[in-house]
Amino acid sequence: MATRRSKLEIMLSVLSVVRDGVDKPTRIMYATNLSWNPAQEVISRLVEEGLLGVDDESSQKRSKKRYHITERGLHVLNYLKGAEALISL
Repeated sequence: MATRRSKLEIMLSVLSVVRDGVDKPTRIMYATNLSWNPAQEVISRLVEEGLLGVDDESSQKRSKKRYHITERGLHVLNYLKGAEALISL
């Protein structure tokens, strides 16, 4: 049986896929293997923390949100990936 991912692992996964060019909420959800509500919660938390930025392209019919990783998000991602590499020696 597979082990559950920690919140940190999920947040790192979201930051990684956004860094790699996945910018739409549904695509982020699929790429990180999350369901809709948890994906929205994680994305919102990362935006609040300043690790992700949001571009809101509103039109008459609907709002299109696209996400990008901020400089702070890149720094945190690189730092924690380095720490993860040290721990899993």
